[in-house]
Amino acid sequence: MKYIRNLVYALLLTVATQVATAQIKILYGPYLQNVKENEATIVWEADKPSVGWVELAPDDGTHYYGEERPKYFDTTNGVKNTSLLHTVKVKGLTPGTTYRYRIYAQEVLSHEGISVIYGRVAASDVYKKKALTFTTCDSQKKETSFAMINDIHGREGIITKLLNAAGYKDKDFIIFNGDMVSVFQDRETIFNGFMKESIDLFASEKPMYYARGNHETRGEFATSFQKYFSPEEPFLYYIFRQGPVCFIMLDTGEDKPDSDIEYSGITDYDGYRTDQMEWMKGLYKNEDFKQAKFKVVIAHMPPSADLNIWHGQKDVLKKFVPILNDLGVDLMLCGHLHRNKYEEPSTGIKFPVLVNSNNSVVSVSTDGNQMNLVVLDLDGKVVTKKSYMAK
Repeated sequence: MKYIRNLVYALLLTVATQVATAQIKILYGPYLQNVKENEATIVWEADKPSVGWVELAPDDGTHYYGEERPKYFDTTNGVKNTSLLHTVKVKGLTPGTTYRYRIYAQEVLSHEGISVIYGRVAASDVYKKKALTFTTCDSQKKETSFAMINDIHGREGIITKLLNAAGYKDKDFIIFNGDMVSVFQDRETIFNGFMKESIDLFASEKPMYYARGNHETRGEFATSFQKYFSPEEPFLYYIFRQGPVCFIMLDTGEDKPDSDIEYSGITDYDGYRTDQMEWMKGLYKNEDFKQAKFKVVIAHMPPSADLNIWHGQKDVLKKFVPILNDLGVDLMLCGHLHRNKYEEPSTGIKFPVLVNSNNSVVSVSTDGNQMNLVVLDLDGKVVTKKSYMAK
């Protein structure tokens, strides 16, 4: 009996030792968020509670190990965060410049009082592989190009097929225009649903900008959306500039009234859309917006004069469109309907509205005073083709 008890103790001790000494791993990432002219946010997730940081190096041909690289830590008000998920905003960057970077996560074994015991470190590889890189935006860049997809709803392989059809490798960045999953249930929903495929394909080195759809607002994990996307921004609506185009990223919220039984009284999207309306009223003062040749709006739910549209679209029509009309935007890109649709400017909506289906990709590029758009299906066949002249 004593022998068995000692054997059990020994086995438990062995298991505990193996768990304590197991190598920490980077589970997902890194991926880029909110890359601008002078800053970029980098996100990744480890499998153990840890502190995280980013090393940055110029893309100057020197060996990454040639010298000590500056470190940027995942912190809150000066204190390093102990977390699985890490986000670091790197500031003070130069427009239109390529940087190499490396991510780290060091396990925190215990933190009691002022004593912290650290464990092992995991990092992205810069020895057997080339260091990851990203390039900052540049408002002075003569031309730009991007691809947009939406309404993926967690379907495996669709992202890769669509972005390949659009020649994503030659694009400056990628836009996700909502409903990448059907319900925001947990962190696995994010990565298994669309982000692991995106990271493997492009998101570690090519910027991705995300306009939330109505399905990302659903589920118990919905309030965690901004921990993963635009995590260092004040809001989920914002503008950014790349070359001759200024992008207005909007969050159109849910499609039914806030009182609908489906939301169980937990939503206030009417108020949220009003907040965005007030924010948009100040965009005419923004220099990036004023100086851009083209102004493009990214919003999941399209406005429409159709009498059969639902409440969310009606609220977008009522609150967003009058301001966008006054701002003189050139194009609005939407999703939501799971079909391709194009509406020319009218007296009510004074700019074209293109709705991309759930099985097509929008590819846009500028050429001097012209912006060219093509919508391609899963087989690479042209669905819609349009051109716009700078005003």
